[in-house]
Amino acid sequence: MDKVGLFTFTVEPYLTDFRGQVTLAMLGNYLIHAASNHAACRGFGFDDMTENHTAWVLSRLAIEMQDYPRSGASVSLYTWIEGAGKLFTSRCFEFVDGKGKTFGYARSVWAAIDIRTRRPTLLDVEELNRYIVERPCPIATPKKIPPVEAQVNGIPYTVKYSDLDINGHLNSIKYIEHLLDLFDLERFKQKQIERFEIAYLSEGRYGMELSLHSMEVSSDHYRMAICNDGKAICRAEVVWK
Repeated sequence: MDKVGLFTFTVEPYLTDFRGQVTLAMLGNYLIHAASNHAACRGFGFDDMTENHTAWVLSRLAIEMQDYPRSGASVSLYTWIEGAGKLFTSRCFEFVDGKGKTFGYARSVWAAIDIRTRRPTLLDVEELNRYIVERPCPIATPKKIPPVEAQVNGIPYTVKYSDLDINGHLNSIKYIEHLLDLFDLERFKQKQIERFEIAYLSEGRYGMELSLHSMEVSSDHYRMAICNDGKAICRAEVVWK
């Protein structure tokens, strides 16, 4: 079996924003779909992990986009494992349009947790190493994001039913959607997101009272955080162009 997975999508009109282009959050959904299916076809997907009372959780994600496909466009998404350790594995992605032109890349870091204790569990590094690929992914790896939550007031938000994933926790993509909702519509009319990076620190749960924070670091560069009881459950950075 090929070590590199290839998945194709069509940008449906109901999945686009007011500009008629695919959203960053939907691209994130494409990434998770590709990662999940790539893992499942190689014996370490959702069902395989559940049998061992474990689950994959997304720890860090960085996406860089040169362009955003519009309604009706075809998207090819390549994914591969770049490296594996005892606690984390790194996975890369490449977005290609219908004409074969690359328009974006992403890097991600995943951890396996025990679904009963919600604590990290050791990975089968030897098995994962079979699928490691040396393939270029020319964007910076996710890094530690400095805190901003103590410097700016937050906007309150309560975790609701529609925020939850299959594990009953705040969906990884919902973090992204709530953070991007901190920006007004005029910014989306005038600019595009060039790079988005997020570090997931802990899980949100139904009914949890959150606060959403955003601070401009420099022109078109913002740091953000989602907090519960004053403690960040994720931190993020976004660069606009």
